[in-house]
Amino acid sequence: MIEKIYKTSNGPIHYWVNKEVDIRKPALVFLPGLTADHRLFNKQVEYFEDKYNVFVWDAPGHGASWPFELTFCMMDKARWLDEILVREQIGSPIIIGQSMGGYVGQAYAQLFPEKLKGFISIDSAPLQRCYITAIEIWLLKKMEPVYRYFPWKLLLKSGTTGVAVSDYGRKLMYDMMQVYDGNQERYAKLSGHGFRILAEAMEAALPYHIVCPALLICGEKDHAGSCIRYNKAWHKKTGIRLEWIKDAGHNANTDKPDTVNLLIEKFVHVEVCGI
Repeated sequence: MIEKIYKTSNGPIHYWVNKEVDIRKPALVFLPGLTADHRLFNKQVEYFEDKYNVFVWDAPGHGASWPFELTFCMMDKARWLDEILVREQIGSPIIIGQSMGGYVGQAYAQLFPEKLKGFISIDSAPLQRCYITAIEIWLLKKMEPVYRYFPWKLLLKSGTTGVAVSDYGRKLMYDMMQVYDGNQERYAKLSGHGFRILAEAMEAALPYHIVCPALLICGEKDHAGSCIRYNKAWHKKTGIRLEWIKDAGHNANTDKPDTVNLLIEKFVHVEVCGI
């Protein structure tokens, strides 16, 4: 895997891809959640980089993709993603998004339905307006002050123990949050902006239909927001297969990487490639 940079009018986006892209192979596009960076998918990259084309980024404003003007919307992220994929000759991506990354994947599905080859949501939720209440949308828009004034040590603790149950998952999230240590204002702005554009994307009331093969993955111990409730409703309304991961939290792919990797691999072989 090699690191590359894509320049936008708002700032640089850092991403990692195979040294050589083989257009004959499936392409797995890993999109980390809010405040996490590309390291969230280390276990997946290690497992798949010699089997498929693999892509992972530090989302705009995250990790190495900084400084970055936080004036963009969810659809901008999806468009930038597509521009990068076109640049890398990845024409039929299988998007695998964790939490916020899953929302970006659904925005991509809205804009480029003919391009998306497959979609996997890991501890994310649907973007459709019908799943969320008005008070939940209002709260999403008010999160920045919470992160700005909450004591950093307590924020660091809740941000690590609240998303993972394994030692590896918690240590990894701790390390990713250390990027913002000493600059809580950046962390608050990034978090607040992320939740705000999520609310706005939901308020847009677009279809966000997933017309390609899809899979929902959710940790049985995911207590981040109402993720479990959303996934149950998502599965019930759409019929998209839902896989529960035992002994896993919100970052299920870090708590149970082997289980998640096998689910991804089977999905690609059977539901995308028809092998």
